[in-house]
Amino acid sequence: MLELLKRFVKEEDGASAVEYGLLVALIAAVIVTVVKTLGTQINTAFETVSGKLP
Repeated sequence: MLELLKRFVKEEDGASAVEYGLLVALIAAVIVTVVKTLGTQINTAFETVSGKLP
């Protein structure tokens, strides 16, 4: 598996590697944003429910 990864990296030119890196960074940024937004919404929902419990 490691040999396959090494061969893949060697066959790619520098520009493609940079493009892949930027794509991975963009995907990571989107995931962080979505998780943060959903976390805030879920926290608000739990606070609402716990506030209405006797």
